[in-house]
Amino acid sequence: MAQGKVAVVTGGGTGIGRAAALALQGDGWNVVITGRRKEELDKTIALAKAGGGKMHAVAADVGKPDDVKRVFAETKKVFGRLDFLFNNAGMGAPPVPMETLSYEQWKAVVDVNLTGSFLCAQEAIRMFKEQKPQGGRIVNNGSISAHAPRPNSVAYTATKHAITGLTKCIALDGRPFDIACGQLDIGNADTAMGGRMKAGVPQASGEIRPEAVFDVEHCGSAIRYMASLPPDTNVLFMTIKATKMPFEGRG
Repeated sequence: MAQGKVAVVTGGGTGIGRAAALALQGDGWNVVITGRRKEELDKTIALAKAGGGKMHAVAADVGKPDDVKRVFAETKKVFGRLDFLFNNAGMGAPPVPMETLSYEQWKAVVDVNLTGSFLCAQEAIRMFKEQKPQGGRIVNNGSISAHAPRPNSVAYTATKHAITGLTKCIALDGRPFDIACGQLDIGNADTAMGGRMKAGVPQASGEIRPEAVFDVEHCGSAIRYMASLPPDTNVLFMTIKATKMPFEGRG
């Protein structure tokens, strides 16, 4: 049990973020969840496990610097410190040919997926360096798209490839301060976003085929494991996926 430790989970109102927040809370973590929709955050808190840690919701848009500062200031005010950040908030753009994607659609994805993760990491690192004992851990949600694209996914795929670079830079620059950073790459979790795979999605061949999915609770278990490691140990990259999803042979 991680009694008294404090985590921030972005995108904590639905899907992978909700599963991760509840897995941590059930293991004794105090968890701050953030997302744009307060009603979804409240639903996550309503699912908290008896005997676990405390949960606190902050409605915010991670793509906005002032919102991000507010999330971490409130975390410090409510819980006094920070031990773990799961940079999970993300979005995609319409699946259209690259040349027809608008600047506004591109920028919206970059603001949330990449800039949001960077801004949250900055604030977490500031807290990690200032507190005693110094240090903490960040896990970024990379996705299978950090490795291989789906058709017509340039904004999402480009940001997720960039997350890999962000992960490596945080892991390197954080070493002297006992700050660890890893990445969880998730393929076809059965959520509102990933569950559409069951109905059939475009393949590189141009065909539409259904794909296997897996229970999102296993994402929560993976985050709980990565967060539980001592400061001298780090999972740099972990891939969790539906066993039969067409990743290894994608394309």
